Amino acid sequence: MGHNADEDMGRLLNISFNQDKGCFAAGTTTGFRIYNCDPLREIFRRDLIGGGGIRVVQMLFRSNILALVGGGPDPQYPLNKVMIWDDHQSRCIGELSFRSEVKSVRLLRDLIVVILLQKIFVYNFADLKLLHQIETVMNPNGLCELSNAVLVCPGLQKGQVRLEHYSSKRTKFFMAHNSRLSSMVLSSDGLFLATSSSKGTLLRVFNTLDGSLLQEVRRGADRAEICSLAFSSTAQWLAVSSDKGTVHVFNLKVDSGSLNIDRARSSSEPSSPTSHLSFIKGVLPKYFSSEWSVAQFRLQEGMQYIVAFGHQKNTVVILGMDGSFYRCKFDPAVGGEMTQIESHNFLKLEENL
Repeated sequence: MGHNADEDMGRLLNISFNQDKGCFAAGTTTGFRIYNCDPLREIFRRDLIGGGGIRVVQMLFRSNILALVGGGPDPQYPLNKVMIWDDHQSRCIGELSFRSEVKSVRLLRDLIVVILLQKIFVYNFADLKLLHQIETVMNPNGLCELSNAVLVCPGLQKGQVRLEHYSSKRTKFFMAHNSRLSSMVLSSDGLFLATSSSKGTLLRVFNTLDGSLLQEVRRGADRAEICSLAFSSTAQWLAVSSDKGTVHVFNLKVDSGSLNIDRARSSSEPSSPTSHLSFIKGVLPKYFSSEWSVAQFRLQEGMQYIVAFGHQKNTVVILGMDGSFYRCKFDPAVGGEMTQIESHNFLKLEENL
């Protein structure tokens, strides 16, 4: 019976970066793989006995601990279970079971967060004890982000955000958009939140301390499904990928050092492309007053890509559900099209590198 090598490797079901964006994990119809981003190399792979599919793989930084959820046509584990995998022992050391399908999982050093369609469960990592249970609006994409003791997820109505500050035990609700939330991301210090709605035209940046709107930027005038959002390490830049096949990078006015929003721009940064239009603001439609991206990178339309900022200055790493890996560079002073530094198919690395 003839079959090709691609079938042996399995088809991609999911890709996700780890917390510091130095690694990424891929869930396939036959198991999972872990990669280093810079330089790009496969760290390890597990092709599971019986060829079981893994739809969620969440890394805990660079440790040997992963959270796995089964998926695909032949799931390795039931869809309503989260398996805690220890790769030193090559086996599961714990599991959490639910009444319905697990949509996604998030990990921090001391917390495991499990997202279902309308509920989120927060557990203590050490003893898997349930700490917190959150009700949400319908959340088919499993939106939920966790950073520095801040958890953010959809609220109880469409477009609403719920913020949990675990250190101060405070909960805050606010409206981020009029339509359904499609994507969200926290900055690494947990101070800033970026969101998009199902329209996919405007992205908003909020202060997580009080939920105030800090900045609004515009991806485009036409509707798009936002696949991922990413802050740079200092929250100076925001990257966004959509099903339109374009990655945009925006210059943010927020500053992790101080919450002073209108900080003076250094001369190396381009002023936002709206400034020369301000004198006719009253005449133009509103979308000319929200800011447009500084830099762009074009990819295949209709394919899902996720983005992160690279560890080298002004670089962006893009991963595609077709196995594509791009590293590109943007020029903060000039903007415009990004320069491609490298491109690979990470599923076929042995042949490429």
